[in-house]
Formats: sequence, structure tokens, C-alpha cells
Amino acid sequence: MIKQLWVAAVLLLLSLLLTGCPFNNNLNSGDDDSETEPEAETAAAADPAQVTIGERLFLETRFAQFFVENSGGVINTELGPNVGDPTLDDVSGLAGQQGPFAGQSMNCRNCHFVDELFDAEAKTGMRSYADFATRSPNPTRAGLPPTTQRNAEEIVNSMISRPVGLLFHWDGEFATLEDLVIATFTGSDFGWLPNETEDAKAQIVRVIREDDGQGDLAQEFGGYSYALLLAGDPSLPPEYLLPEEFQVDVATASDEEIITVVSKLVAAYLESLTFARGEDGYYNGSPYDRFLEVNNLPRGPETGETALEYARRLRSALDGLSSPTFIEPGGDNTYATHAHPFQFGASELAGLRIFLSEPSSTTANPTEVANGGIGNCVACHTPPDFTDFGMHVTGVTQGEYDGIHGDGAFLALDVPSLAERTANPELYLPATASHPSYAEPFRGPSQAGAPQVADLGAWNIFANPDFPAPQETLRGVLCLIEPARAVDCTAPEAELLEDALAAFKTPTVRDLTHSNPFMHNGALEDLDAVLNRYMNVSAEARAGDVRNADPRLSGIALKPADLEDLLHFLMALDEDYS
Repeated sequence: MIKQLWVAAVLLLLSLLLTGCPFNNNLNSGDDDSETEPEAETAAAADPAQVTIGERLFLETRFAQFFVENSGGVINTELGPNVGDPTLDDVSGLAGQQGPFAGQSMNCRNCHFVDELFDAEAKTGMRSYADFATRSPNPTRAGLPPTTQRNAEEIVNSMISRPVGLLFHWDGEFATLEDLVIATFTGSDFGWLPNETEDAKAQIVRVIREDDGQGDLAQEFGGYSYALLLAGDPSLPPEYLLPEEFQVDVATASDEEIITVVSKLVAAYLESLTFARGEDGYYNGSPYDRFLEVNNLPRGPETGETALEYARRLRSALDGLSSPTFIEPGGDNTYATHAHPFQFGASELAGLRIFLSEPSSTTANPTEVANGGIGNCVACHTPPDFTDFGMHVTGVTQGEYDGIHGDGAFLALDVPSLAERTANPELYLPATASHPSYAEPFRGPSQAGAPQVADLGAWNIFANPDFPAPQETLRGVLCLIEPARAVDCTAPEAELLEDALAAFKTPTVRDLTHSNPFMHNGALEDLDAVLNRYMNVSAEARAGDVRNADPRLSGIALKPADLEDLLHFLMALDEDYS
């Protein structure tokens, strides 16, 4: 990855200056580009060509509707200062910080930063493909809301395989990365309205066909046109020579063939974004991972073992660990991108025990509630990936809605049944290219003066004929919300739709401090707020005050004294992302 690949030349310098763990991202904090470009060129072979070219497409700004409107019809032009999309002038969530893409139009990286805002001296601003906003800014255009519907997910590790099947976006809208990529390039994220999908696709095709390789972005990636790259011209250097499966002659290919290969290339790039693993396949980038390794603790499931079974085996192994070897900060145990110590000590171990602890039954009993120390986090954030890749209802939408409309308002919100929704889809379902005028009242931020508006997450997608691709996987995921159900449950759609109300995907908790603010609406700024919220919402769930609460919420039994250790453990899951 070009922005990241000059690391080979500077790792030694980083180890001397920062005494840090190597990581594979550009730490440029204002240095002259001429000092880093040669290293980028020599290191380019570290990634397969499809990943490198996929990253260029991820950074491409000319797919945006704003570019179409402001480029004078010239594909190979640069917008520049006072011409670019004003949305990109500043970084949403960082007051007074100029945007790294100011003077341009929207690209994917503007909502999924990495090192663009990193300050090496202060060790701040690093991101694991997330931004700083509660909800990301939309391009400037009449007819578009000022922000996206939800917080930008951390996308590192979000593409790895999983037993429940692939689902992308907070509400499970997409079943493949390719579908997600094209929907992003042709949707509101890039300034397009629901009835403009074909116009957006035509712009993608035009950029690919007419690009001359002379633009600033192209120059960062070897200075080749898309036509030359996608043709797999044998004269290209190996680092830019695509495998045959990604090749297409843009002069003779159909528009859909070009769209397909673009989506495949970006998908290849996204699939490369994973947290650090060793040659043995186990994670090895965080203090937690090193603690497991030096203490010979199990680091992942055995063949045929589920992630939850592995977590329980790990808990048993911890019970038998009488003299743990801790990870002390200093020397090689130093973060390059985090300000807190690289350590796993007694507090982190206590937090891990709380994280892995479970109640004796689904709901914590009064004694367990009184004693505390039961995080039940493992029910949804199972190691080693620290997510079950499922969906859960944790009361986040209710908290946002009640914060505007008053306590108890969400419990009283009138939500249509499947039969009512099917009879009047234009009143309730999301707007799509097939139905651009649908009202979508249940797929956006709650608003003062609009009590009919709330974000019901997967409710918008499940049993919705406009989203056929994710339905089978969504059914399996929603079945698991109720612990008693089997994966292949035959519950009727109407019943599962009720479970889908305000259900959202479970993110990983690896490298959390590079992806705040948290939750699908960005409502919680830091980990202290997250832990306090779960301590409180679990009590509300046991009292029946959380609408459609996931049963696992009632199993959490935390006391204020537990939170510091739990916080330290979560911070020990951080790593210098590479």
C-alpha cells in the first residue's frame, strides 16, 4: 500500500527514536514528500498488485458527484483550493483541524483514516480505518443530509471469514464486499441520490477509461493510467501487474465488466486490512497477545472448537495460572502509535478475568449482581477476534431516542408489524435505487420534533425484498439473538423481524482507542463511557426497561470497582496497526 509501504526504510529509525513495535503505516507529519517517495517506490512490491491498485481506487476522488458538477467535464483535472468540496475542508470531530483531502472531492479514506492525521511526537491521531466523527460528513449537496446515517465502522479485520457468513454495514445491508463497494461509490457517501445510480456508474466507467495517469494520486502509484493497469500490460513492473482474474480491456469491456473489476480490486484491498498475526496464524500485535504467548496459554480455538468454547477453555487455563509472567513496558514493549504503556500486568489480568466471566444462567442472579465482577463480554466479543460477528440489541438507539424525546419514549414508539410494513413499504422502508422515494423513517438519527424517526438497524433490511443478497445470512444471525434457538431455526419472518428491531452488528474490540467515538451512532466518546453504559444498561435490561433487549445484557453484573481493571484490559488489546 503506497501510503504505508515506505515503512521498510524507516523501521530502524522508528525503533531508535520511538523504541516502538514496527507498524506498517506512513508516519509523515509534515515532512517533504520528496524524502519519502523513493522508499515508497522500492517497497511497493510488498503488496500484491490487486491490493495496491485497490488502494488507489479507495483513495480516488473523481467518482464523487461533486467532482462531476465542478470539474467542467474534464476527467483529468484537479479541483484545488476554493474549488473542492467544502465538506472536506475540516476534519469532523477535530475542531480546527484541516482535512487531509481539502480541495478535493470525497473518497473512501475521508471516513476511514489511517495515518493522515498522525502526530508521531504526541502519538495521537492514528486510526484503524475510522474517522473522528459521531456520524461521518456527507458531501455538500442539496437533498442530502449533512451526515451519514451512522458512525464509520473500523474496517480493519471486518472482512475476515466467519461461521455465520459475511454481512457488512451496521445493519447487515451487504452480503459481499463487492456489493458494498459499488453501493458506496454510487450512493450518498459519494454525493449521489437514490435515483442516480446509473449516473454514478457511468462516472466510474468514464474515470477508468479516460484517466491519463498524470494526476497526483496516480503519481503516488507509479504514474500509470487505469486502462494500462487493468489491461495487465506485461511491460508494467511486477508490483503493478495484475493477475489475470483482475484484468480487463477497458476499451472493449462493457460498463458492467469495468464496474465489476473495480469492485473486486477494492475488495482485495479491504481484505488485506487485518490486525497483526504471526506465521503460526495467531494474533501477536497487542500486549494481550504477548501475554498469552509467554505464559503458554491457548491462543485460539482448536479444530472443531467454537470461539466461545475456546474462551471458556482460556478462562480455565487462567484459573490454573499461579505465577503469571507479565508484559512490562519499555524496550521492545513500547507503542509507536498509542500514548499509554504497552503492558499486561495484574490489573489487565483482572480485567481479562472479568471480561471472560459469565453468569450461572442467562440472567445474573441477585447474589451475582451484588458481588459484581461478571462482564459477560465474552458472550458477544469472543476471542481471539473479539467479536461473534453477530447482531445484538444493546439499547443504543433507545438511549439516543429517549435523550431527545424523554425517558420511556422509545418503549412507546409505534413500529409496524411485518404485515403492516409489507402493505405500506413506502412509509417505512429505506430508499433504494428501486424505490428512491421511500420515506425510511427508521434508518437515521433521532430528531427533535420528529418522534416518528429512529434507527432500527437490521429491522430495515431483514425481509426487505430490495435487499435479497443478505437475507439468508441475516436469518441465521437473527436466530442467534435468542440463545435457545439453533442456527438453522425455522422461526417465521415476523418473529425474527421483531428480534431485528434496533439490532446492530458486533464490532471487534481490538485496537479500540484508534476508532472512537463508539457505537453505531458515535454516542460514546471514550471507553469509560462505554463501560459505565453497560454497567447501567444491564440493570435496566433486568428490570425490563430496555425494548427488545438482547438476553445477554441481563447477564452483565458489574460494579464501579470493576471498571478500571476492565478498562486496562481493553487498552491491552491495542496494537500498532499494520
